Amino acid sequence: MADQNNEHSKTHLLTKEEKYALLAAKNEEALLGGGKKRIEAQHKRGKLTARERITLLIDEGTFEEIGKFVEHRATDFGLDKEVYLGDGVVTGYGTVNDRLVYVYSQDFTVFGGSLSETHAEKICKLMDLAMKNGAPLIGLNDSGGARIQEGVVSLGGYADIFYRNTRASGVIPQISAIMGPCAGGAVYSPAITDFIFMVENTSYMFVTGPNVVKTVTQEDVTAEELGGASTHSTKSGVTHFSSANEVQCLNDIKRLISYIPQNCEEDAPVYKYNADNEIRTKLNDILPDNPNQPYDMKEVIDHLIDEDSFFEVHKNFAENIIVGFAKLGGRSIGIVGNQPASLAGVLDIDASVKGARFVRFCDAFNIPLLVLEDVPGFLPGTDQEWRGIITNGAKLLYAFAEATVPRITVITRKAYGGAYDVMNSKHIGADMNYAWPMAEIAVMGAKGAAEIIFKREIAAADDPVAKLQEKVDEYTATFANPYRAARRGYVDEVITPDTTRLKLIRAFGMLENKVDTLPKKKHGNIPL
Repeated sequence: MADQNNEHSKTHLLTKEEKYALLAAKNEEALLGGGKKRIEAQHKRGKLTARERITLLIDEGTFEEIGKFVEHRATDFGLDKEVYLGDGVVTGYGTVNDRLVYVYSQDFTVFGGSLSETHAEKICKLMDLAMKNGAPLIGLNDSGGARIQEGVVSLGGYADIFYRNTRASGVIPQISAIMGPCAGGAVYSPAITDFIFMVENTSYMFVTGPNVVKTVTQEDVTAEELGGASTHSTKSGVTHFSSANEVQCLNDIKRLISYIPQNCEEDAPVYKYNADNEIRTKLNDILPDNPNQPYDMKEVIDHLIDEDSFFEVHKNFAENIIVGFAKLGGRSIGIVGNQPASLAGVLDIDASVKGARFVRFCDAFNIPLLVLEDVPGFLPGTDQEWRGIITNGAKLLYAFAEATVPRITVITRKAYGGAYDVMNSKHIGADMNYAWPMAEIAVMGAKGAAEIIFKREIAAADDPVAKLQEKVDEYTATFANPYRAARRGYVDEVITPDTTRLKLIRAFGMLENKVDTLPKKKHGNIPL
């Protein structure tokens, strides 16, 4: 009995001071992630660490970490001998410009940021908190994918995240920043979120990497060519923003947050605005005299909105349509505008999907929509038809028709054919529709219409070319104006360009308390 007591006495119980010292040591260990050498390697790649990114994103002194001492539970392949506090992801909450956000930041210095069972659990816990408290979720991704040594439990971890991404969609804003590799199953979480940011030359996304592509298809391609920021911002449209470096990327996220609400039940923040003379005379001179000559719709936008407030989304993808956020009279609005300077502003597959996605985000989060219309129609051709312009064009139509937020359209010039209907016409629920005096609202362009309507008369004429021009002029005089539509009430008012900003501020103010409801249903079946 005495021997047993002696044995027990050899166990050292920590004093209060030693317990404080142990905590300090563990905190210090956690801050180092995978260690100093790996941190240096991260910096040599031109990348910040997981914690440095959070420091730049979150308001100073507001970040509160959750799960700092979490460790993985795996024992196979020697994992039990390699354990890091936090297990490769930093999770917590803080504020961005004094507004609550939840953020997770994957740590590439720990097992290449690979996702383990416990790594996923930390992210899921954060997502649950974000949902319960109605605040944006920001994911800073820098990961080699699933932790292979853990097998199916890491795959299950991904699925747990995907499920929560889907449930959170339309409830809280979800923002993904790709700060390094994001490959395989890992790409599907960002794909479900609302906005994706990528960094040029240091981040990439793909389902299968260059080596697999080479094996299967014999294509030689680099990671950058296959799934870099440039590729996804111009060719695929997977990423909404491409940033020159990580600092710019994090600053762009902060800017985005300034335009959007905390959740689906709130409105976007309102900023101080001093009303002044809202007449913008320069708008009168933007449209060229020749209706077939292009102009830059971004110039129109700049003169309509609060100064320097336009934040373009998908800038380098499907440039024939413009989408982005702006402030109008201090309030957030979403803008969708045809771009006559690119493909004459026609709607094609990419433009339709780009516009539809943006409209649905704005509608989900109570952001009013302004549509600036100058559209000659849908892009013709076998390529478009065979790749499904019918279904894809319908996505934009569906998105507008479904939207219950305040919706205003300004027809600056052309509004032809089915594209007139699709671009937020009065017939699909727009609240207010304005047209400039130069507006042409018709089934099709005057030349095409004249060739169909007066085909026999032109063919029988002594001078068919002169007769065609005569009929084109006749059709133009009759239909290529906004007044037939105004006569029917499809256009609420024909206005001079210089008064547009004033009209919009007043109209959005009038629609501020709009309430509209969709028919009771589980959900619609958007033509995907």
